[in-house]
Amino acid sequence: MSTREVPTYCRICEPLCGLIATVEDGKLVRLRADKEHPLSRGNACPKGIAFTEVQNDPDRVRYPLRRTENGFERVSWDAALEDIGGRLRAVIGEHGRESLGWYFGNPSSFSYSHTLWLVGFQLAAGLRHVYSAGSQDINNRFVASHLLYGSLTTVPVPDLDRTDFLLMLGANPLVSHGSAMSAPRIRDRLTAITKRGGRVVVVDPRRTETARLFEHVGVRPDSDAWLLAALLQVIFAEGLADERALRKQAAQVAELRDAVARFTPESTAAITGLDPDRVRTLARDLAGATTAAVYGRTGTCLGRHATLVAFLIDALALVTGNLDVPGGSVFGRELVAVSELNARLGLIRYGKSRSRIGDFPDVLGTFPAAIMAKEITTPGPGQLRALFTSAGNPVSSLPNGRELADALPHLDLFVSIDLYVNETNRTADYILPATTFLERDDIPLPFTALAPTPYTQYTERVLEPDGEAREEWRIIDDIATRIGVQPFVIGPEATGRLWSALRRRLPGGASARPTPRLLVDLALRVGPYGDRFGLRRNGLSLKMLRRHPHGVVLADHITTGVLGHVVRHRDRRVHLAPPEIRAELTELTPEPVDPAFPLRVIGLREIKSHNSWMHNVEPLMRGDREHAARVNPKDAAVAGISDGDRCRVTSPHGSIELVARCTEDMTEGTVAIPHGWGHRGGWQRANAAGGANVNDLMSSALPDVERLAGMSHLNGVPIRLDSVP
Repeated sequence: MSTREVPTYCRICEPLCGLIATVEDGKLVRLRADKEHPLSRGNACPKGIAFTEVQNDPDRVRYPLRRTENGFERVSWDAALEDIGGRLRAVIGEHGRESLGWYFGNPSSFSYSHTLWLVGFQLAAGLRHVYSAGSQDINNRFVASHLLYGSLTTVPVPDLDRTDFLLMLGANPLVSHGSAMSAPRIRDRLTAITKRGGRVVVVDPRRTETARLFEHVGVRPDSDAWLLAALLQVIFAEGLADERALRKQAAQVAELRDAVARFTPESTAAITGLDPDRVRTLARDLAGATTAAVYGRTGTCLGRHATLVAFLIDALALVTGNLDVPGGSVFGRELVAVSELNARLGLIRYGKSRSRIGDFPDVLGTFPAAIMAKEITTPGPGQLRALFTSAGNPVSSLPNGRELADALPHLDLFVSIDLYVNETNRTADYILPATTFLERDDIPLPFTALAPTPYTQYTERVLEPDGEAREEWRIIDDIATRIGVQPFVIGPEATGRLWSALRRRLPGGASARPTPRLLVDLALRVGPYGDRFGLRRNGLSLKMLRRHPHGVVLADHITTGVLGHVVRHRDRRVHLAPPEIRAELTELTPEPVDPAFPLRVIGLREIKSHNSWMHNVEPLMRGDREHAARVNPKDAAVAGISDGDRCRVTSPHGSIELVARCTEDMTEGTVAIPHGWGHRGGWQRANAAGGANVNDLMSSALPDVERLAGMSHLNGVPIRLDSVP
């Protein structure tokens, strides 16, 4: 028997914890936390350890599948790709390339080759219909950065190890492990703040696992914009703003002061549910802290004012003098100079194009996924007729997924690249088997800039692909080839500036055909940490990283005083009141309360779940796992519901039934329900787990899609509770 112990890292969520894979005769038998990893230091969550079960899952798709009248049948790669290519050419011949589309899910962010080749294909083929999980997750953060800094990808993170005061809104990092922030051992880093005499304040409608350890502010759902505006109003009105920081860093200060003037703690109390004195004290404490950082995540991303909230979080940091300073909200250095390169070439911009349905601006080349069904069913030039999905399950993750499920059969071609038959691709024409993260090489390109301690790691593939699984980039390349497209070659005959610059560095020069590994090595070597092809000693290259299989810490902490370099506005200042934000603040009014729907529903993250794709893992589903609504006992009593009863949750858009669990952790008027349940795919254990899709309560109507970033409205939706006999 041949046994190997291979260092690698987890690619389920953003801390990227180090793992050791035990491989016997080519088969994965165990994953354990890597004690030699310099940041996670022997820590990993249950999902990472249990990934062995995903790797070896008998329900996994291992061979290309073609849908027939009697279900899916196995076919060869050649047969699948030839038929897909022929049908694509027919669609293009009749309707043009503008009829092609792609949806990619969250796991694609953790595969550099998948992301790189999809972007290359999008640029080369001129794809307009591109959608992602970002409109259910983070696109508002990118748009806020564009408005503030002139750069979509400039995102500050809290300087956890040096702050004295951390204000978190809608974040539960003890369960999520940090999001838009790559920080292993997050519990230790948060408790270290209080151990050194600092404070952690968690603003959330639910007393989350994180809030139980620290100070909890029980705000009402979808009222973050009013709370942040009120904090700014107090700081300006009481002369607590850091005038030196404003003079040095900001533009449009007076305009922001005027825009928030009406949001006094008294005027916002009925909306936030917070006593005005508590809001004033919070504002004073934040402004008076020696160092402070402000951080928000998905709880603030999915309300009606998602971009405004993300914007005001950073504005609050700057106004209190806590932007780009030690212990504040700080800007990491990208591993690859994406922002600088994009600033020069202008390849991806905000609002470079508008959607056919709804006239939404694109965000990093993608449109709101909530409009995808309407793009399929609405006739006219540019109608979406051929769709690919990769690493995604939008029928489960989008608002009103039933609309998309009904639309998908109208496509001329639907192809999915995935590990499983899921709720979305069960009606696909083809399902093409992808590799797991253990079956490919990888480097976490987007996450170094989001790490309070700058860090990176390169991993070779741990295992050979199981069955006939292929890496996503190779599948994308095969599809591109069959319609006469080469990723990154922009235009039918001439090549773009980006491709020209890269190909000069490739072995073989202009005639070379690149691979993701070649391109990422080049990008690393000329990037901020790169070795400049030998000119910088100890700089990064893939060869150097291979010598450090447990990863490399690039600096003890993020360098501050860099705002003048990261801001892309011509005046090199942070814009605190662009027209879009002034309009949002002017029009900010509370949603009228309908007596028929007196409660509000919010999402809930679970330590043993990740979106919709880990409910087929036996170790994660043991014990008392259930899909349950968390309800305040007073709200349950009004509805005639006791703990453990089945209840019906109804919104203006739909209804679901599930178990109710009564808990004082919920603020009155709020119900929390985890997403990603209610399976109907090819995963047997997940199907048997039951539950319901909470997004059946949500609307995909255009007025319910946030205008600036196209974010789905998934938090704070009005509902009522009823008992189920």
